[in-house]
Order: sequence, then C-alpha cells, then structure tokens
Amino acid sequence: MAVHAEVLDAARRLCRERGGRTFRPDEVVRALPHLNPGTVRTHIVSRCCVNAPRHHPHRWAYFRRVARGVYEILPGMRHARRMQSSPGRPTDAAAEARAARAGAARRVAETAGPCGRRAAAKPRDTVHAVVTRDRHWYVAECLELAVVTQGRTLDELVTNLREAIALHLEGEDPAHTGVLAKPRVSLTYEVTARTG
Repeated sequence: MAVHAEVLDAARRLCRERGGRTFRPDEVVRALPHLNPGTVRTHIVSRCCVNAPRHHPHRWAYFRRVARGVYEILPGMRHARRMQSSPGRPTDAAAEARAARAGAARRVAETAGPCGRRAAAKPRDTVHAVVTRDRHWYVAECLELAVVTQGRTLDELVTNLREAIALHLEGEDPAHTGVLAKPRVSLTYEVTARTG
C-alpha cells in the first residue's frame, strides 16, 4: 500500500476510534511505527493537505489544517470507498487496509520485547517549524509541539524559538512528548506569492 493511503487509513482509524474528525500528526506517526516519521509528517502537513503550500508535484486532497498542529479529514475522504474489481486486486479499500494492518502487526510482533511488549518508540531528535512573515514580525509555529513565537529579525526569532521549545519541554518526559529534551530545530520559511 502506498504511504499516502496508509496515512489516510491511520487517520480514519484514529478519528473513528475517538468519534471525531480531527487528529494530530504525531498520533498518526505513532500509529504507523513501520514508516519513517518524517515521511508520515510530510504527507500529512504537505502532500495530503489542501491548504498547505505547494512543495510537491503529486498531491492528494485528504486533509485540511484547521488549527495549529490539528488536521481534519475532508468530508469526501472520511469513509473508505469501494474500488472497482480487477484481476489480482481486492474489491474494496477495507480489505486492502486490513491486509496492511496485518502486515504492520507482523512487523511490530517481530520487534516486540519480552512478554510481547513492544519497545517504546524512540523520541524524535528534531522539531520542525514553519516561519512566516507578518508585516514587521517573523512568526514560527512548531508542527510537533504546541509552540508559537515571533521575532523582529530571523536571528531573534530563532533565539526565541529555541527558548520557547526548551521551556515547553522542561521537566517533561521524552517518552510522553515524543521529543528529546534538547532537539534540533528545522525551519521552513513560507513565502506567500503576490499576484498582480
């Protein structure tokens, strides 16, 4: 199954279990331990998000960003659709999803520790933030953490962002936050194209 389809299936599962329509990227990352966390986040925040900047030639209209670090499954994608029957292909998306989950379960079982317990996921060593400019201020918003800060210059912004992340993670257990106590910060500068 393609990564974008696995990401959509995991988001649907999370929303169905909670009885809601929204999810956070880190929840989908944890639901897909066999995939690279960066790849999963990229698909959620960019490749499969209708209101994300265009960075990739191939995009799927699965999600919409509704708040800082919160995404919603678009109405037309909330339920698996039946696929056309063709030789060698399952007759519905649910069968394909069940096969993918079974494969993931086998991989998890292979990495399980004593007594069938799975080893804790390794905390991420990088926090990603998107930087935008609003008149005289630069604003940074983290994707994995609930951290937003600003600065008059990019240097001031980076200093403020590092301080805000350190304060956010101070005294927190990395297993709970999913991020190391002193992570690297990866910035993406978002530019709005002007027309006219």
